[in-house]
Amino acid sequence: MAAGTEPSPPSIRHLRMFLILGRTGSATRTAELCHVSQPAVTQAMAKLSRQTGHALFLRNPHGLFLTEAGEVLHHRAARAIARLDQVMSEMARQIRFQATWPQLAALVAVSEAESFTLAAHRLGLAQPTVHRATTTLEQAAGTVFFQRTAHGLITTRAGLQLAQAARLALAELEQARADLGNLEGREVGRIVIGALPLSRSGWLPRAILAFRRQRPALPLQIIDGRYDELLLGLRRGDIDLMLGALRLPSPIDDIHQERLFDDEAAVVARRGHPLAARAGLTFEDLRGFPWVMPRRSTPLRAVLDAALADNPPLDVVETSSVSLLREILRDSDYLGGLSRMQAEVEAETLSILPVALENARRAIGVTTRADWEPTRAQRDFLNQLRQTAAGMS
Repeated sequence: MAAGTEPSPPSIRHLRMFLILGRTGSATRTAELCHVSQPAVTQAMAKLSRQTGHALFLRNPHGLFLTEAGEVLHHRAARAIARLDQVMSEMARQIRFQATWPQLAALVAVSEAESFTLAAHRLGLAQPTVHRATTTLEQAAGTVFFQRTAHGLITTRAGLQLAQAARLALAELEQARADLGNLEGREVGRIVIGALPLSRSGWLPRAILAFRRQRPALPLQIIDGRYDELLLGLRRGDIDLMLGALRLPSPIDDIHQERLFDDEAAVVARRGHPLAARAGLTFEDLRGFPWVMPRRSTPLRAVLDAALADNPPLDVVETSSVSLLREILRDSDYLGGLSRMQAEVEAETLSILPVALENARRAIGVTTRADWEPTRAQRDFLNQLRQTAAGMS
């Protein structure tokens, strides 16, 4: 929702008219329900058609009917407006008719930055403009979105809920752009993938290359990060799907996890490490060696901690970076914990030690929002991920 080059979304007011017109097929009835003139409805629909680049209605003696493009936009717009209305229903009625995307963008930016000044910088606007936008929105809602405390600016529950609804509504309209482009055979939009460490070792690169043979022009954005960071981006609508180790049970009920294959944890060391050729290796033999381990919040770390519970190492370097682990192990006698898939990619540098870890298998797959409806391109990429995973299991 930061300032950028993407087309501005159609106004909320025009989308509401469009939804009613799509249901009634009558400009007269739509004007009555929206408390505007019939020419106002006609002008709004003409502007919406120009913005989308598609004819949205066909006229016949029985009224107005949605075109194929109109059906696509109607479905996505209904989902977007429903997200807003679910939150706005607990606020003053005026906000449904007065809220604008720039006001909601200001709300989102301030709630994330916890500062009007930082939000203004992010949006490329003057600070008074951002403050005025959120104040106008508060007045229409009849509630307060921000409170000043001794520790700074805090977003209220109402503000957080509306900001989240606005993010997901805009994500839905961005998907509408992609769906409409697909009708003309054009690649519009992009796919944003949150990649946990394991997914970057083989599975995701292979899927990307296969997908590129089908769709060579669609932008793909890969975001590396920790699970909690990527999960936040996914739930906000900034990320379309997240790949890697699943969390079982699910940490929250608004996501969907699809298991595609299993991997297992492994203990690794540099090639030529004193333990690499030892027969009958046990965890007792690992006592006293320093370790490079993933963060405590990861499934792999839980497996390693359980295995080393009787002899916990004193020297531990925590990192989620495979490259950093590799470089530390390359020049030392440190041991490390990796998934077997990651370790096999690093076979020129690292050896998998022959020690058995209990409960070492982990479910690997795709995490999406529970109510996510992918575009055609997103669905194609998801299917490619499934096919690639099937070939690896």
